[in-house]
Amino acid sequence: MLWIEKYRPVSFGEILGQEQVISRLRSAARTGSLPHLLITGPAGTGKSVAVECLARELFGERFGENTTTIQASDLFEQGKKYLEGNERYAHIYRREESLLTNFKNITRWYASVRPLDAEFRLLIFEGASALSREAQQGLRRIMERYSRTCRFVYVTTRSSGIIPAISSRCLPVFFSPLSDEVVDARLRSILSCECPAGPGLSTDEIELIVQAAGGDLRKAIMLLQVSAGTEGAADLIRWSQTETGQIAQAALAAITKGDLPAAIRRFETLMIEYGLTSREVLSEFRNAVRKEYHDPRLVTLLAETDYRLTRCNNEYIQLNAMAARIAQEIF
Repeated sequence: MLWIEKYRPVSFGEILGQEQVISRLRSAARTGSLPHLLITGPAGTGKSVAVECLARELFGERFGENTTTIQASDLFEQGKKYLEGNERYAHIYRREESLLTNFKNITRWYASVRPLDAEFRLLIFEGASALSREAQQGLRRIMERYSRTCRFVYVTTRSSGIIPAISSRCLPVFFSPLSDEVVDARLRSILSCECPAGPGLSTDEIELIVQAAGGDLRKAIMLLQVSAGTEGAADLIRWSQTETGQIAQAALAAITKGDLPAAIRRFETLMIEYGLTSREVLSEFRNAVRKEYHDPRLVTLLAETDYRLTRCNNEYIQLNAMAARIAQEIF
């Protein structure tokens, strides 16, 4: 069994490193006063599992009947093929209608379902930034019509993909990357359960996994399971040499030569073709910088960009600005 499923939290108390956010969600569940939510943050920080725990707190044994999750990324990447192969939508899907019309019909149908033993139900959109602009415009009307009996929850790693008409109707909830201390403690706890007879991995190997995860607890647990089943974590550097890392390396090389258009094209390739979020692109770029340079000015620029990406509305502009500043101020 995968450890990420075996050790998946089932209550608010088991979610680590997000005390303020969890306190807010627990309070909303306790009072039953829950607005629409826009939940954002990097991967592996507890967004989806927090929504599951929220549903359990709100509805108890009825959480399954009062919760509907729509995988927006799968739906809009695969299109009507996804709807045709999913039995959940067989009674709503119309082959002759467009994908957008089918999406609106599906959303309207689930939003109109009467909640069981509750004042409202939850309609959750995972990967909400994959929703097209037209789909989000349609959701605005549906939210207005069914807000009394349905709460809409948008979960995404990229808040800039949500139009203002939607985000302004939602309470923003941000999940920050987990600290190395939190990830380290969790990995050691899991390792003590899985390998009670011995340490399993050395302290240096666990620290290597923590650094490779970069605040993503899900990734850290997957790396831990792989490392515990092999010779250890010594091969993590080799595993991390991905195609996206090579593109980030090429972007850095272009910046050092003063070729900003080429660097920007590579950033856009990582986000558009490879589907990385802006902070994932920054992480790949930071890894490339670590291998080549040890300039404190570079570290400062990367930190400032990371800060802006958590609060900006256009991540392309922030990455382009970072490239321009590095080229102008350092190279």
